[in-house]
Amino acid sequence: MQNSLSGMFDLSGRVALISGASRGLGQGMALALAGAGADLVLTGRDAVALAGTVAAVQALGRRALPLVLEMRDPASFQAAIDAVEAGFGPIDILVNNAGMESIRASEDVPVALWDDIIDTNLKGAFFLTQAVARHMLRRQRGAVINLCSLTSYVGVPTAAPYGASKSGLLGLTHALAAEWAGRGIRVNAIAPGYFRTAMTEVFYADDAWASAMLDKIPQRRFGVAQDLAGAVVFLASDAASYVTGQCLAVDGGYLAAI
Repeated sequence: MQNSLSGMFDLSGRVALISGASRGLGQGMALALAGAGADLVLTGRDAVALAGTVAAVQALGRRALPLVLEMRDPASFQAAIDAVEAGFGPIDILVNNAGMESIRASEDVPVALWDDIIDTNLKGAFFLTQAVARHMLRRQRGAVINLCSLTSYVGVPTAAPYGASKSGLLGLTHALAAEWAGRGIRVNAIAPGYFRTAMTEVFYADDAWASAMLDKIPQRRFGVAQDLAGAVVFLASDAASYVTGQCLAVDGGYLAAI
């Protein structure tokens, strides 16, 4: 039984594409998938920034392909994905991790900032999924994992555009799961809680904010990249073959306690 169960989490022979893989949570999830046996297509805005993740994946004995993608340019996605499928192999797993955030009082949010956040976090995720899913649908198999957020569920002051994008991503998860369940594609999401990354470091530099936030987290600690490893491997694997349309909060108990 133990060997059979471990085999359900084995991703050997599969190809996973993860966006925003140059650092932080994206890099951590890429290494988790590689550790489970997957080969990786790693996307980001800068090939140089992706080099560290490429090297780390290769050090685990897996293939790694860096792919420069600008999430605000969805017109470029289909040709890029077609080329990956032809040269590197069929994409079995897609992790929509790329994102951006900017804290701003809602009355001061300019149109350009709104567009950047929505286009990166929501529009880009949809059209990247569309480009990958066109191949998955022909094969009648695939797993899509979207990176939602606590702001998919609760309001956070001064984060209206980000919250709107992540709430939209949760709705997108539900809609695509319902549409594609009968065609072999599972669509799920992960909602990380408060994780300390390069993108969020500005918050943690404020000791008063960090102390107040820790008081709201039942486990009394912030998340680290390794905390997402089990979640992303589970949702990508055959262990989750009957799971679709779900969002798994990895938050130390935050949502359970508010």
